[in-house]
Amino acid sequence: MYRYVAYKLSKDKKKLTNKSYLKKITNEITLKKLKTNKLYDANITTYASSIAKIKFIRNLLKQFQKNFSKNKKFIIEGRDIASKIIPKADLKLFFHCSISTKAKRRLKEFKKINNKITLQQVKKALKKRDFMDKNRKESPLLFVKGAVLVNTTKINMKQMEDKLNKLVKKAINNKYGNL
Repeated sequence: MYRYVAYKLSKDKKKLTNKSYLKKITNEITLKKLKTNKLYDANITTYASSIAKIKFIRNLLKQFQKNFSKNKKFIIEGRDIASKIIPKADLKLFFHCSISTKAKRRLKEFKKINNKITLQQVKKALKKRDFMDKNRKESPLLFVKGAVLVNTTKINMKQMEDKLNKLVKKAINNKYGNL
């Protein structure tokens, strides 16, 4: 969602101070609009992280997230989902990956959009984003009580899927008993 707002602000050349425009674009967000490669451009990613610390924008998007979470069967991810948006979630995950591995994975994504980006540029942008997210005043990235740490540094996508399936099944069994 923050990427979408960053993308729209950049594309439409609007300013962060234009509150009526921000309300308009946050009200038009749909899941379909969030599924585009355009949101994963390196510049959009960096911009999204910087606007995520703005309380007005956070409040606009928080309502979308809370409304979405009223559906009982959902998976939602975000840097403050477990701490601010859905603190009573049945399963809270905190993903960790070494900066080196994370940069290599992100570079593959970025190469689809921008062939000129380098591993060093990606690593630098990720370090900056992580620092900003952990140290921002408004909803910093936190490892919350009850969260499960999932280290993805040395596992591939299939291994991660298997691990997450086990964690989800365990959470369902804890809440509803063996199904």
